[in-house]
Amino acid sequence: MNAAGRLTAFGAGLAVAFTAAYVTAAAVVPDTAATSPQAQTSDAAAENSAPPTEQASSAVPFADPPGLSLAEDGYVLSPVRSPSAPNDRGTMSFTIVDPGGTPLLDYATVHDKQLHLIVVRSDGQHFAHVHPRLDAATGTWSTPWTWNAAGTYRVFADFQPAGAGSAKLTLTRTVQVAGAFVPAVASATRTVDDIAGYTVKLDGALTAGVSHELTATVTRDGRPVTTLQPYLGAYGHLVALREGDLAYLHVHPEGAEPVPGGTGGPAVSFAATAPTAGRYLLYLDFKVQDTVHTASFVVDAAPGGTNEPAPEPSRDAGHAGGH
Repeated sequence: MNAAGRLTAFGAGLAVAFTAAYVTAAAVVPDTAATSPQAQTSDAAAENSAPPTEQASSAVPFADPPGLSLAEDGYVLSPVRSPSAPNDRGTMSFTIVDPGGTPLLDYATVHDKQLHLIVVRSDGQHFAHVHPRLDAATGTWSTPWTWNAAGTYRVFADFQPAGAGSAKLTLTRTVQVAGAFVPAVASATRTVDDIAGYTVKLDGALTAGVSHELTATVTRDGRPVTTLQPYLGAYGHLVALREGDLAYLHVHPEGAEPVPGGTGGPAVSFAATAPTAGRYLLYLDFKVQDTVHTASFVVDAAPGGTNEPAPEPSRDAGHAGGH
């Protein structure tokens, strides 16, 4: 499941809003979330396995971002069942429990899917974005699963309950995968990634509290790629995780959806505002010739010149990279 190696914008940019407070790694996901014995390690201990990487921050009192809790608005992500060791074939499964204490069965379709599952190791490696299937009788979501490496993983369930007034939610659990684990924390920024013969270059910068344009450009053998295909209603899909606590934002392009059968590229632009200085891990999904590739980047946000927080976007605007 390792997708770490390796998008003219079609009308509008991607809007990324890193609406987050500075929080410590020890505050991440207060649960012990897997069915294997190894999964009972506390989240605090798991996060302490990696050296601190937060940079000096212009700390301001932002609200907590998505992806830091297993429960929100009365909805709860159940413990995650999965293989307990690398290379063991099996199934990942879980349920979303509604405020009444029963499995949620009715979901809104957002970007062509009812639920988007993001899995990433605590050091930012082994990123995966998949779409499990729902058993309508039991409310259980499941997908075939094999871990490629040991370590502490975060599992994010991104969904919206059906019904007027329901908000998009991102719930998370931690899963421990047994085996020797040496963290591969990024030691430097990276704005160019090569994946399956494509080169993706990210231009722009991040500054805490200031909106900046970032542009991802896809080329192959030095030539622009203009055959980006629509994938889940967009030409590009960006997941952003803040290093240190893995605060999560899944963002999607603004503007009209691509015309069915149409193509785009080579560039896709988006606006990004980081709430705090520090390091951010970016994962960009794009589709060419019916294959989805993921380019990854590491970007440092510089301290801003003001302690005034950036305007907080709506839930829908915050999902600016596509499921």
